[in-house]
Amino acid sequence: MVLLACGQIVGIREVVLRDKPAALLALSDKATVPVLQLPHGEVLAESLDIMLWAVARAGADDRLKAGQADTIRLINENDQEFKYWLDRYKYFDRYPQHSQQHYRERACEFLAKLERLLSGSAQLLGARASLADYAIMPFVRQFAAVDRDWFGQAGYAGLQQWLAQWLQHQVYLQAMEKYPQWQPGAREPVLDFTAPL
Repeated sequence: MVLLACGQIVGIREVVLRDKPAALLALSDKATVPVLQLPHGEVLAESLDIMLWAVARAGADDRLKAGQADTIRLINENDQEFKYWLDRYKYFDRYPQHSQQHYRERACEFLAKLERLLSGSAQLLGARASLADYAIMPFVRQFAAVDRDWFGQAGYAGLQQWLAQWLQHQVYLQAMEKYPQWQPGAREPVLDFTAPL
């Protein structure tokens, strides 16, 4: 989504992680996605690094700039804490140490923080979308999808409205476009967003 929002044009190689191509294994020791190979050969293998690269390259305006400490802090809290509990909530059968409800309650600690942030503004860190909104929304979407009925009545009115708005955003809709699995020698689809934000 940030690549699109920043107007970065990139080739897409859709991979199936249970069938990792040799090209992915050669680029990244972790062999996870996303991975971005820059024209001069540098490889970015962390989502935040890719987002920061896109923002810096685009000279994006203040709503996407990520130099502010609160933006990076909120993204890191999402990536290092919320995602940990989200994974256990989604795949609780793989983590039998606790119940699914326990994992959900722990994840909700972060959701409560997001709800407080949204009580005073339309987006997480103000009236306009920031890098934090783009970075965190996909994980809130995953959380909501685990038990839609529960999430719908859980009392997160601001968060529900924020998520609903993002699920209709043209950047999100384009980012979710499906691509065929990449094969060596195949032509790469191009990710390119030119409509104004």
